[in-house]
Amino acid sequence: MKPIGKYILIKQVKEEVKTDSGLLLSAKDVQDIRYKKGVVAKPGTDVKKIMQDDTIYYDSRAGYTMVIKGQHYTVITENDVVVVE
Repeated sequence: MKPIGKYILIKQVKEEVKTDSGLLLSAKDVQDIRYKKGVVAKPGTDVKKIMQDDTIYYDSRAGYTMVIKGQHYTVITENDVVVVE
């Protein structure tokens, strides 16, 4: 499996989000957060700065989900990435 062009195939990371005081945010509050965390499963053929297994933060409104060989992946473009860890 190989994404073409500027597309990136990622696995979304489920995070528990805590406030500074230690309270866990509800699922509804977490949905309101603008950015999501993911791990790059495979970068596209034209993606140069983002590598496989990089942890990234991307716009939560970007991309779409698909199932490949029984695994759920999110497909986004390189422009949707805001931070690479």
